[in-house]
Amino acid sequence: MYEYARMSFGIKNAPAHSQRMIDTIFEDEILEGWMVVYIDEIIIYSEAWEDHVQYIDRVLSKCTLINLKISLKKCNFGQQELLALGHKVLGLSLAIDQNKVAEVLQNPVPRNIKEMQYFLGFTSYYRNHIKHFAHITTSL
Repeated sequence: MYEYARMSFGIKNAPAHSQRMIDTIFEDEILEGWMVVYIDEIIIYSEAWEDHVQYIDRVLSKCTLINLKISLKKCNFGQQELLALGHKVLGLSLAIDQNKVAEVLQNPVPRNIKEMQYFLGFTSYYRNHIKHFAHITTSL
């Protein structure tokens, strides 16, 4: 008999289970309003560097306490801007990651329903950044 030592993301419910687990572990930090978690992405934000260092220490201490492994190679600390979930975050502003824009522009014009569904799904993710998105896409 085998037992996973880590979350296997090939399992159907793994992302939802992982999200619930992380939300429970870091409930206080999330409710205090300085941490956002989406599955395996943890974003810690603050206005003051001193607070930021304390928040990072608190999260890393909690990870150590419960034996939650993190990859320091995948971590970025003290960043003024970052890419997260297809967005560029800079302070309080949110913009589309330019690599995603390039990806859309490189794709050919949709030629069938399946390609149009993909295009609309992809662009709909960024609808808040596209003025009159609903009006533009209604006829598509």
